[in-house]
Amino acid sequence: MASHNEDLSQIGISLEEKDKLVAEVIRYVLFKTHQSGGCPIKRDELTQLITKNYHQRSLPALVISEAREKLSSIFGYEMRELQRLRPSSHKQSRASQQSAIDPKSYIVVSKLPADIYCKFVNNKENAHVTGFTFVVISIVHLAGGKISEENLWHHLKRLGLNESDEKDPLFGSTKQALEALVQQRLQTRMLLQELNEFSDMKPCS
Repeated sequence: MASHNEDLSQIGISLEEKDKLVAEVIRYVLFKTHQSGGCPIKRDELTQLITKNYHQRSLPALVISEAREKLSSIFGYEMRELQRLRPSSHKQSRASQQSAIDPKSYIVVSKLPADIYCKFVNNKENAHVTGFTFVVISIVHLAGGKISEENLWHHLKRLGLNESDEKDPLFGSTKQALEALVQQRLQTRMLLQELNEFSDMKPCS
């Protein structure tokens, strides 16, 4: 731990600042994957997010590495690195071939075995509920385990879910869908721990 703190001091940021950047990268990766249907995310996008207010050269590598570890250990997803070669002629030199390599990109892949995933996750009838639950849990977790209702809806609106929508094609009333999720807790310890800490939110009676 001391060594880790020394590394951070050499970079010039605090542990709290680093943790916040890691959470922002995880949030961005999860939202972008959901919005784009799993399209690759360029490393440059993550680097720009990290260096928006910081300019340390070694910081993106540190933050992205830790974000990948947390995605794996907490969410059960592998942030797999991709690297593709652009088409090139046989006459190109080694240097020009290296310059033809596309920038690094990442895709998010479930670490669950295929049979388990199909049995418990890939249920087409309840896919929208599963996705909604996953998004809510992710937002709450990345907010430090506690989030106000107003802030939660701010994030959900970025995904096209509005509190005032009473005729959503999947949920009907999106507000009631969220209230039902809070009330049910899905009978799992994770939701009991994460959703029970909502501030300014009460389950529907």
